[in-house]
Amino acid sequence: MIRHALVRNRNQVEVLQADPTSPLYSVKTFEELRLPQNLIAQAQSGTGKTAAFSLAMLSHVNPANKWTQCLCVSPTYELALQIGKVIEQMGKFCPDVKVQYAVRGNRLQRGVQLQDHIAIGTPGTLLDWCTKYKHIDPKKITMFVLDEADVMIATQGHQDQSLRIYRQLTKDCQMLLFSATFEDSVWRFAERVVPDPNIIKLKREEETLDNIKQFYVACKDKEAKFTALCDLYGCLTIAQAMIFCHTRKMASWLVDQLYREGHQVAVLSGQLTVEQRAAVIERFRNGKEKVLVTTNVCSRGIDVEQVSLVVNFDLPVDLEGNADSETYLHRIGRTGRFGRQGFAVNMVDSKHSMDIINQIEMHFNRKIRKLDTQNLEEMESLST
Repeated sequence: MIRHALVRNRNQVEVLQADPTSPLYSVKTFEELRLPQNLIAQAQSGTGKTAAFSLAMLSHVNPANKWTQCLCVSPTYELALQIGKVIEQMGKFCPDVKVQYAVRGNRLQRGVQLQDHIAIGTPGTLLDWCTKYKHIDPKKITMFVLDEADVMIATQGHQDQSLRIYRQLTKDCQMLLFSATFEDSVWRFAERVVPDPNIIKLKREEETLDNIKQFYVACKDKEAKFTALCDLYGCLTIAQAMIFCHTRKMASWLVDQLYREGHQVAVLSGQLTVEQRAAVIERFRNGKEKVLVTTNVCSRGIDVEQVSLVVNFDLPVDLEGNADSETYLHRIGRTGRFGRQGFAVNMVDSKHSMDIINQIEMHFNRKIRKLDTQNLEEMESLST
């Protein structure tokens, strides 16, 4: 009943390998794998999207050609820097492959063409490097990667700049679009722009929430929110925490309050220089500050493994004041990564913000439990 040796009979295997409907179907050439194709890929945070397109770019370039062959566009300076570090780590066995950062503050002499094989950056700077400064010849680009493609497509400025880069590329350039979430309208746009793509959907966005316990705390004003935050931080075993505010002014106020309570805290917002933002992220990643207060600049893609708590001090809303469910998902997705347990706590201070919670519950079909931060028993039971 139990085989004690290998059966050396390839007849059935060879039949299956020749059957196009079989999962064991074997192609005869590399081209038949259909790998160098356009791709639209959706997968939740922490599943390896960055590794996927980083390996694609590293394996795609020809180091003998001393010009830029791959462009990778991301919505923020911090994310571009993080992607570059992943590529540099994965490419340490490809020492001839060079990477350059097309970000604000990194200035090259006008008219000097890049010899780096991969350029990573934000859409505005990359557009300037391709058009105004002529650092990159877009006709020589053979792979174009759009990370966080949903925000790049849905944000008017990013969409315009990304499209202007895209229109300068040749028809043979391979297009790769990656994101954790895609609204239907963004899917339609992506499929219209990217010809004949392979489409990969790894998981539904709701499954991102499986490892994250979600709560809301009822508060009457920002001072009560702050008290609840201190109660929460005092009772939970927290490695590091990220706190999201809607405005720079609120983030600055909250940082001042946390300083007075003796917390090691950093603040990240768009008003900082790129050098300051990089330093803040690095210090937080190294654990020198345990709390990072930020606006939406940090809601996407920034990976810090030790983050176990995300607090929405202000709930994410769109321009009409309705729940911004995608931003909510990206914010709380900074915790509960790589199979770890995470916590997300939402501060509610009005009927309108309670309506936002209800909209988020309906969107994800998940209950967000009410939490009393002054109930010690309830707080202690959270980690169980």
